[in-house]
Amino acid sequence: MLTMRRRAAAACLIVAIALSVTSCSGDSSDTGNDKIAGADSGESDSASPSASASAEAGAPTFDLPSDIEVTVERPSTGDATKDAILRDTAYAAQARVEAFAKGEGQTVNMNRYFAVSALTYWVDRVATVKKDGLTITGDYRFFGFEVTDAADGKTAAVQYCEDQSKAYGKEIKTGKVQRTEPSDDDFILNTLQVSKDSRGDWQVTVQSWKQGDASCVRG
Repeated sequence: MLTMRRRAAAACLIVAIALSVTSCSGDSSDTGNDKIAGADSGESDSASPSASASAEAGAPTFDLPSDIEVTVERPSTGDATKDAILRDTAYAAQARVEAFAKGEGQTVNMNRYFAVSALTYWVDRVATVKKDGLTITGDYRFFGFEVTDAADGKTAAVQYCEDQSKAYGKEIKTGKVQRTEPSDDDFILNTLQVSKDSRGDWQVTVQSWKQGDASCVRG
């Protein structure tokens, strides 16, 4: 089992891109979760990289170790602006996973889809988790994407769910998997703000999160 300090660190990484950028302050009931979202050292010889690609022009490529799988369920809304926002939000979630997989916070994709305090936060978290000797394994599922506010075309509010019921923490040195019993807390509602940059990409700037949200559990 993780120590309480390491369990708290794990809880601070429970979601893809939805923690507070100023502190790990989501729902106070989250402190007992062993799972870490989007962290892998990339140091295991058995973790051969796999690439994810999209047919969309200019889509990023994500290299992940073979023991991590990311599934994104993002149906089209029929609105071009909302679809672009949700597309880049999903890319940001995958970029965070890739950053932890590489043990490097400022990857090309992190710099593309995160900005200001959100980027600073995750750069720090990547370094901290790697220093603590922790990584992840298993499957991550992102679904329920929704734009809740996009009035001015330059900033937007977005939410989506994350399913970590098949994802687990892992010790880098030993490879030991920190298995946990599935629970409602494995389902996380991510709420974030994004802004459109000069290249036309939507970048995550502000984040918050809630474990066990009923709308995600039902999904």
